[in-house]
Amino acid sequence: MSAETPAAPGQFTRRRQQFRAWRGTRPFWAGLFVMLGGLPIAYFPYANLQIGHLTLAMATTAGAGSLIIGVLLVVLGVSLWFQKHVRVFAGVAAILLALVSIPVSNLGGFLVGFLLALLGGAMAVAWAPGVPPASQPVQEGGLGKGDAPQGTGPDTTAFQPAEGTAGAYEPNDLSGTSPANGANGRHSAG
Repeated sequence: MSAETPAAPGQFTRRRQQFRAWRGTRPFWAGLFVMLGGLPIAYFPYANLQIGHLTLAMATTAGAGSLIIGVLLVVLGVSLWFQKHVRVFAGVAAILLALVSIPVSNLGGFLVGFLLALLGGAMAVAWAPGVPPASQPVQEGGLGKGDAPQGTGPDTTAFQPAEGTAGAYEPNDLSGTSPANGANGRHSAG
């Protein structure tokens, strides 16, 4: 087998492409950031920091509150992955929980969890599902005049009078807002 021979697509390549297709249909990165933001918010109030022989306990009186906020952020991140239709609710809830974590949970997990949850929530609110590309219908028949499709004239930018009007211009605007009839965009009431 030479270097120019293309390798047969294996199991890893196929799974990677499936994961890539799945990831592209949902707010994946928003969910990941929200989940990663929930971890330090829930962890730091219960952590013990060892500095030499000194143990620094960072337990707060609102330790349960920060645990609840962290778990809710992780659940919101998972819901962003598997239920993409709740993206606006989950994004707004993640932003609000990140803001609440500042006073409750050691500055929102020392600002790391706060910033990750805030960024993930904003990404979730801003995410919009992609529109699948529409297939273009195949035009049958030949070309009309000058490379234009059959049935159209080569110059479609100029308005031409309809057949049977002999060049007379008859406005077809029934809204009453055309500048041609003097309304100048204003409606009259009465």
